[in-house]
Amino acid sequence: MEYVILAVVIAVVAVGAIAGLVVSGRRRQQLPPKSQAPVITAPPTPREPAVGEEAAPPTEEPRRTVEEVQLPEAEIEAEAEVEAALGTVEEAPVLEVPEPTAGRLVRLRSRLSRSQNSLGKGLLSLLSREHLDEDTWEEIEETLLTADVGVAPTQELVERLRTRVKVLGTRTPEELRGLLREELVELIGTDADRTVHSTKHEEGPAVVLVVGVNGVGKTTTTGKLARVLVADGRKVVLGAADTFRAAAADQLQTWGERVGARTVRGPEGGDPASIAFDAVKEGIAEGADTVLVDTAGRLHTKTGLMDELGKVKRVVEKHGPVDEVLLVLDATTGQNGLIQARVFAEVVDITGIVLTKLDGTAKGGIVVAVQRELGVPVKLIGLGEGADDLAPFEPGAFVDALIGD
Repeated sequence: MEYVILAVVIAVVAVGAIAGLVVSGRRRQQLPPKSQAPVITAPPTPREPAVGEEAAPPTEEPRRTVEEVQLPEAEIEAEAEVEAALGTVEEAPVLEVPEPTAGRLVRLRSRLSRSQNSLGKGLLSLLSREHLDEDTWEEIEETLLTADVGVAPTQELVERLRTRVKVLGTRTPEELRGLLREELVELIGTDADRTVHSTKHEEGPAVVLVVGVNGVGKTTTTGKLARVLVADGRKVVLGAADTFRAAAADQLQTWGERVGARTVRGPEGGDPASIAFDAVKEGIAEGADTVLVDTAGRLHTKTGLMDELGKVKRVVEKHGPVDEVLLVLDATTGQNGLIQARVFAEVVDITGIVLTKLDGTAKGGIVVAVQRELGVPVKLIGLGEGADDLAPFEPGAFVDALIGD
């Protein structure tokens, strides 16, 4: 019995020991491993203040000046280019030197090749025929009419040619050329005053009004005329009184800047008479020789606009007389240009004609017709689109260009 009790006690003790060992092992597994002490690094100096801390006073750091900062080469080159460009803009524009006007028509005679072929050489070919019968004289008359010489001038020229050919008898090419030259020069006329009156007088600068319908090249002609006058030694002021056409004032100002002529302009749609008045006033103040006033291109069928042109002239005359009223006509319009000329002459006293685009037409006879219609001379002719392609009209040089060498 004692042995049984002893065995039971030993078994209970053994079970308790085993249970203790198991519990102890589980507790060891649940405990966290011992961690190493954290490495603490010093904060950067200066550090930002933490939340709740007072901000520390800022510390001064060394700074580099603009001179000490080294720019990349590309940036340096770009900066130099910008400075050079700015310097170019600020420089005064280089003024152009217009070609001299003396003999300009002779230099531009090749521009009349179309009129030469149809009018000059055509007439010489017909007059050189061995027998000048009625059919030939009708062809001569038709050639003149096609060239827009006009009915009355054509009849006069044919009659004089008939008479002189009969008297001449034999006709060599040189004699015919001389004969035709004399008659054409006589038909155009050499007695008229073809000078553009642009000389300063006691009352102030000479005033030149440039008039014409839309599309004849009036503003361009005004700019070219400024070059003609500057080439002859005149000091010019331009008046941009065409306020109805977009960019007309800009166009005229560009022409003036090329030769150093000041342009007086106003707001788009402004009063043309007021701008013309201011232009003359400016010309007086600057001591200019000539004031060129570019008026609006008015359709000759619009009575109100034509009346306004008369108003411009009257307002300008408050400063002094208007020395020239130049009517610009497109030579390619032929007889239609004569209708325009007639209406303009009723509104203002036309003193001279400027024929433009004469290089683009075979109708060189319009010079004769327009002079007969208005009783005023052709003073300038346009023979191209170049800046110096406006030439003073010279009858002899013009006829020489028509009939050739």
